[in-house]
Amino acid sequence: MVDEITKRVSLVELFYDLVFVYMVSRATEMIHHLHHGIVGLPVLGIFAIVVIVFINSWMVQMVFTNRYGKLSGTNVIFSFVDMAILLYMSNSFSATFDWHLATFFMAAGLLSLTLCIQYVLVYFQSEKKIDKQITRAFAGILIFRTVTLFIGGIFYQSRVGVGIAFAGIIISWIAPGFTGKYTKHHPIIFSHLLERVTALIIVMFGETIVGIADYFTATNFSVQSILIFTTVAALFFTYIVEFDHLINEHQRHETGNLMIYLHYFILFGLSLITVAMKFIDDTEADPRFAVTCMYFGFALFYIGLGIANYYNKVKVNKTVVSIFIVSTIAGFGISWFYSAFTLVVIIMTAVTLINAVTLTRFRIKYVD
Repeated sequence: MVDEITKRVSLVELFYDLVFVYMVSRATEMIHHLHHGIVGLPVLGIFAIVVIVFINSWMVQMVFTNRYGKLSGTNVIFSFVDMAILLYMSNSFSATFDWHLATFFMAAGLLSLTLCIQYVLVYFQSEKKIDKQITRAFAGILIFRTVTLFIGGIFYQSRVGVGIAFAGIIISWIAPGFTGKYTKHHPIIFSHLLERVTALIIVMFGETIVGIADYFTATNFSVQSILIFTTVAALFFTYIVEFDHLINEHQRHETGNLMIYLHYFILFGLSLITVAMKFIDDTEADPRFAVTCMYFGFALFYIGLGIANYYNKVKVNKTVVSIFIVSTIAGFGISWFYSAFTLVVIIMTAVTLINAVTLTRFRIKYVD
């Protein structure tokens, strides 16, 4: 049997992705709020949990569609139901996550249950042993998350209940990475996976653009505004050089797990960069915290790109990697000690431009 290596992204999938524009905005609001000039670790932890629930649900749905999705009435209905649940989940917590966890846990559990039902249906429809193994594995992961989330929703006032829900989220997030012994026998359609995850990152960049829009008002517009936009553009250009030019989209026999998990680095990195763009000019923010937030976001973003090197047509050499590391660390060091707004903006623009140009030159020399 010849492996299927292409699959068209349907309009229903793109419509489904729209809900994540709102989800990203709502989730990122959680880390926009400062307390004594910083965002506390508990808030960052809750933010990470919320994003993991949302994005992991998206990833599981995407992988299901990649392998088994067909434009049938049943799948379309499931997509619309999941969108409604996701919208409700997006409004089930406040910007500061005021510990009204029951609604969030119950809605997240319901979303996991609908995803589980989709896998169960395919399990009974499949004739191949490997597809039964794959669907059984994912259905098991999802029913586990459903149960733990429902427990958290019912016993949300108990630390034990909340702990069970959080443990269920983390375990079910990691567990798909151990399904390779099954999924390698029914490989992912890599080009479809690549198109979907890049579309998700574009959504994230859209949120970043919205985040810097305040620098482009009549009262706030300045040279720094142009530099901030240049920074975002340089990051985006670096991303598309890697994922649109260097990467080999015609991969065969891939589970897609690495591609999925590396994008969590990029997603969390962009979220931190988005909020840091506001913090660097916020008088209430601790300047060094803002700088740390920004460069930790850069580091996560570049780590994700570095891991993607595994899929490249030509592997990025040590010179490129060294330039990325040295420029980012140097930029952080200078900005940490001299954290004035203008200098921070100049340095971060220089760092992202140096890295973007470095990767582009590598592409021109070794790929084009």
